[in-house]
Order: sequence, then C-alpha cells, then structure tokens
Amino acid sequence: MSEQRALSAMEQAGLDVRVLRHGPVRSLAEAAEVRGVAPAAVVKTLVVRRGEGDHLFVLVPGDRSISWPKLRTVLGVHRVSMPDAAAALAATGYERGTITPFGSTTAWPVVADERLAGHEITLGAGAHGVAVALDADAAFAALRTLAELTVADVTDPA
Repeated sequence: MSEQRALSAMEQAGLDVRVLRHGPVRSLAEAAEVRGVAPAAVVKTLVVRRGEGDHLFVLVPGDRSISWPKLRTVLGVHRVSMPDAAAALAATGYERGTITPFGSTTAWPVVADERLAGHEITLGAGAHGVAVALDADAAFAALRTLAELTVADVTDPA
C-alpha cells in the first residue's frame, strides 16, 4: 500500500508527523479547511521531468505556483515539463494527489520553495484523503539524507 510506504519512509527518516485522515477533497481550499491550516501550508508535491528518465520533485506552497523561469534557472536547464499522470505514477509509485518525496520508488532530487522553511506544512502521504503535518525544516533535513535537496525561490503567487 502506497500510504504505508510513505509513512514508513517518514518514520525511518526520524520525522515527527501527525497523520491527517480527511477523506477526498476537491480543491486546495477544501484541503486547507479540513486539515485546519492556511492554504500556504498545503504543500503541492509536483513531479517535473528534466529529460527522459530524469525527474524531480518540486514542493510548492498551496497559495503559489511554479515559476518555470525561476525553476529552469535554479536547475540550470532550458527546458522542463510536467509528465502526464501515468508517467508521474511510473516515476514515483504514487498517483497524482498523493505524491510525496518520502517513499518514492526512486529518490529523485527535490526542489523546495524557500517560503516553506520555518513553518509547519502538510504533505501528501501516498493515498487520497491522507496527509501528514510536520515541520518543514525537519522534512528538509530528512530529505537531504535521502536525496539531493535545493531550497530556493521557485514560485510565484497563484
């Protein structure tokens, strides 16, 4: 089960997480409401494709969106794209809406927007309607041991 894989990876990384089970949500605003957090604390974990077989995770505050020019600059590339749902599943082992860098079938590099630092955030936990609340800085420390992590300004207001 994908949820168990994600939660086990977080536990093995030594993260103190609060599991939030809330059932299906239809929007980011609804997710924030049922999780009891501001929209900015609902982190979207997006899979980005740099090239054939080369992906990464981008952690985006819920009230912001990826700035493609900023992301390309941080990565030092001229082109990136979003894979379709099947390719994202194949790259991570998680369906869209459940994706987390923890427990992914491949430890892809992670780029986290700098605005997440110093805050409690919520992340997908491998299953629809399940998330975790945790300290962003603790998540960053854990991700540094699991994969390459870059924290930078990679978003614009939504």
